[in-house]
Amino acid sequence: MNAPITRALPGYAELHCLSNFTFLRGASSPESLVAQAASLGYHALAITDECSLAGVVRAHLEAKKLDLSLLIGTELRINPIDQPAYKVVLLAQHREGYGNLCELITRGRMQAVKGQYLLRPDDVVAEGCLAILIPQDDVTPETLSLQIQWLAKTF
Repeated sequence: MNAPITRALPGYAELHCLSNFTFLRGASSPESLVAQAASLGYHALAITDECSLAGVVRAHLEAKKLDLSLLIGTELRINPIDQPAYKVVLLAQHREGYGNLCELITRGRMQAVKGQYLLRPDDVVAEGCLAILIPQDDVTPETLSLQIQWLAKTF
């Protein structure tokens, strides 16, 4: 009799996760998100609060304890002048990418009133980062095509 074939599940990494540092959208602390990801057997977790890296230190400490790979990133709203705003998630690939991400967040915060941020497509220079486009529900194919073209040109 043949033994049953067992296949290992591929590694899973959540690439867009908001903590309670993204007010009114994220509910759980960075530590609890990391603990839950580890308990579910995730290989990695990306903490991507909106225009902020506020939760990554707490997440890093917890991830180190639980031996979970932590990806550091942020969710950003890009505001073109001639088309609807859209969102992207940027993930730092290494230390230089992390520094560029910090500079981009600072730039966006400095261009708006306290508590808000403003980023135009030309503001986004984030070498060393990977980008994920988050399409809006009501986006037209033409607008989505423009967003994808910008993403391909920028990253």
